[in-house]
Amino acid sequence: MSDAELDPSPADRDAIERFLEMMAVQAGAARNTLSAYRTDLRLASAALGSKLVAADGDALTRLAADWNDLSRATVSRKVAALRRFFGFLVEEGDRNDDPSSALPRPGSARNLPRTLSHDDVDRLFAVVGERLRRDPVLPADLRLATLLELLYGSGLRASELVGLPRAAVQPDKPFLILKGKGGRERVVPLSDRARAAVAQWRAHVPVEQPFLFPSGKTHISRVRLFQLVRAVGAEAGIPPDRISPHVLRHAFATHLLEGGADLRALQSMLGHADIATTEIYTHVDRRRLVELVNERHPLGEALVDAGLRAS
Repeated sequence: MSDAELDPSPADRDAIERFLEMMAVQAGAARNTLSAYRTDLRLASAALGSKLVAADGDALTRLAADWNDLSRATVSRKVAALRRFFGFLVEEGDRNDDPSSALPRPGSARNLPRTLSHDDVDRLFAVVGERLRRDPVLPADLRLATLLELLYGSGLRASELVGLPRAAVQPDKPFLILKGKGGRERVVPLSDRARAAVAQWRAHVPVEQPFLFPSGKTHISRVRLFQLVRAVGAEAGIPPDRISPHVLRHAFATHLLEGGADLRALQSMLGHADIATTEIYTHVDRRRLVELVNERHPLGEALVDAGLRAS
């Protein structure tokens, strides 16, 4: 196909470019990988009549039927590109569902998302705390503290965070309301720490600014957010390939579950339309699961006693 024939619709083109930006900045994908993914996604868009973003499982099944003569490696790459693309759309709130389960599985299963340990998070906030003890405190450090508090403390998506209105967080309300696709609203709880950080930072944001994190005529970009998170992570001794805004969102979810949070409540906080999406955050340590059963199950003590007698 010619470049003109591969040119997708505005909706597909925007989604593909945002996805590739994420792959370059957050996943550190190589130039050749990005080029291959761009071609694969544009080909898929063309084959689906420029309706890749809206494709359902049946459409992807028909698409994959045309790959019969391709090598296993090529099919694996195409499947990987599409799976990551649709996972990105769900994570960004562009879709409620992920139809990529309809694709063939020629390769190995997808790895679980990365996360941070409690020690990692402690070191991260220790670095920020040290900066905030400077006299005078730099506005850039107040902004960084606020970004991290909202990422880890509330589990916001990067796109949601950078685009927050200046008045989104109110001092008398321990939550904020976010609007997603289709006008759907969700309530996101805010810690006292997060509200205090916002209040300190907002004092440095001109009242005429529409965004909480302004930059030029609009707000800071997701790329800039990623750079800030990676830089403070390096100061905390966290390797650059282990930290990103999404990793902090994932840590928020994982640590809540480890603390006994309800999966449905977490689904609501994260803004997942389908609880199956939330279930990727359930990779809790097996020992922790055993502890939860022993501590909280009404028959826990009886089960333990029975186990001791059986042994």
